[in-house]
Amino acid sequence: MIAKMTQYSFILLHGDKEQFLTGLQQLGVVDITRSAKPVDSYSQGILDNIETVRRDIECTEKGMDDTLAELLAERNTLLQEIQDVTPWGEYDRDRLAPFGIHYYSVAAKKFDPAWAEQYALQVAHEQDGIVWFVIVGDNAGFPLKALPAPQHTPAELEPLLQELERKIELHRKVLEGRKESIPQMRHHILSLETELDRYLAGTAAVPAAENTIDTLVGFAPTENDKAVTDYLEREGVLYLKEEAKVEENPPIKFKNNKFVKMFEVLTDMYGRPAYDGFDPTPFIAVFFLLFFALCMGDAGYGLVLILVGLLLKKVDSFRDLAPLVSTLGVATVIVGFFLHTFFSIDIAQWKCFEGIRWIFLPDEIAGYAGGMVLSLIVGVVHLCLAMVVKAVNTVRVNGFAASLGTLGWTLLIVGGVIVGGIALTGVMSAEITKWVVIALGVISAIGIFPLNDIKRNKLANVGLGFWDTYQMVTGLLGDVLSYLRLYALGLAGSMLGMAFNDMGKMVLGDGSNPVFWVFFILLVLIGHTLNIAMCALGAFVHPLRLNFLEFFKNSGYEANGRKFNPLVNNK
Repeated sequence: MIAKMTQYSFILLHGDKEQFLTGLQQLGVVDITRSAKPVDSYSQGILDNIETVRRDIECTEKGMDDTLAELLAERNTLLQEIQDVTPWGEYDRDRLAPFGIHYYSVAAKKFDPAWAEQYALQVAHEQDGIVWFVIVGDNAGFPLKALPAPQHTPAELEPLLQELERKIELHRKVLEGRKESIPQMRHHILSLETELDRYLAGTAAVPAAENTIDTLVGFAPTENDKAVTDYLEREGVLYLKEEAKVEENPPIKFKNNKFVKMFEVLTDMYGRPAYDGFDPTPFIAVFFLLFFALCMGDAGYGLVLILVGLLLKKVDSFRDLAPLVSTLGVATVIVGFFLHTFFSIDIAQWKCFEGIRWIFLPDEIAGYAGGMVLSLIVGVVHLCLAMVVKAVNTVRVNGFAASLGTLGWTLLIVGGVIVGGIALTGVMSAEITKWVVIALGVISAIGIFPLNDIKRNKLANVGLGFWDTYQMVTGLLGDVLSYLRLYALGLAGSMLGMAFNDMGKMVLGDGSNPVFWVFFILLVLIGHTLNIAMCALGAFVHPLRLNFLEFFKNSGYEANGRKFNPLVNNK
């Protein structure tokens, strides 16, 4: 449900602007139309400070910052140098310098002992199939390329490594000690965000009367009118107040119950509606939940999701999503039980459910797979509901006379589905059904063809009516078939899970060897974990698509609103 908004126009003395905005932040219910990005060097500086503190927090939590990264890179370089010079051992570089020492290394199988007969060659070290050797004096014509002369000996590098290790350990202790200041750093971010928000709201003020006064426009939920007006009267602010109009593009605030509110994050992924539109979240809450459960299709997987949701409550960054994950898990358990599947095992064969097998979805309905028929039925209901929503919203916004075309299509399709469903139950005779269908067709045709736009020429309406008919027929067929993905995804997950179960049985054999039980448990556990991850991904993306494309298209939903973003003192 979209909350009603009240528009306020504030008239302030220029010097009172900052104090007024600070007061609005304390009130926390007024949305001043403002930029979402920095508008000048001052606001950019505040944002840069926020990002700097956020990076400091991230580095502190990870125990890694740029300084430590540089020290570790320096240590790796030093360790590599020690490894390179170790084969040469300890020696006096100054004493050897006049003799012209050339350094080489080669694989042992390529080392030719005959080289020692042609050159003053001395093997220094041999290890792991590599030979390190030197040639003293003339090396002209030697087939290998000489290595760079070592700049240090191992004994010279060891103290440097110990000093570097000391610096690394000391800096790690510094980072560990900074963890205690993370709450203060986060509080500082909140303060900076509050300052930035207030500043950006101030830049939205329009100066007047030679910069002596400022005017601001803001929106607040109508339910908060008393709190806002009480504050304005108390502060002596001059203001004008009126009901928000669509053309002013007021911000959109949802008023939903606790259950539906969990799914607002999905609506925001697509975009909020216009002020005169409708809130699709209640429909998403019901159908996304159902579609997700059908795609998962396994009661055992639902239990896993419930457990994951409970664990996410302990993780600060995912705590807000925990209730949604648990709710999806509960729905998956219920639907998975109806589909009689538990970790890809058909529980309809279990004796404990022998008396209630009528609850389970039949394997076949009218000669077709039960899951496929169920998916199509759910899809038809979903699309019919979308058309009803579109008709109701069109009448509310444009009036009855201007909505006859939409009403005609809704009556024809939704009415036809209802009549067809009743006829299949045998409640109505074939003769009555025929006349009801004819009546629906005639009444719908009047709205679809000559009256689809009462302000337009009737012949033009008829021509456009035929074009709409072509688009509706071809579009609806594709839309209905799109819901087969619910059945396909559930079937794919179930088959893959069964494959892992069968592989586990083959490994287990007759179960007499305890070692095989270990391999069985590992195989089934890893297999189902991978399957749950893949199923959850598909169960999130495809139901979202069915809501965002099929439902939104047929319901006429347009996401051109902006989210309600009040000035608050602490985000």
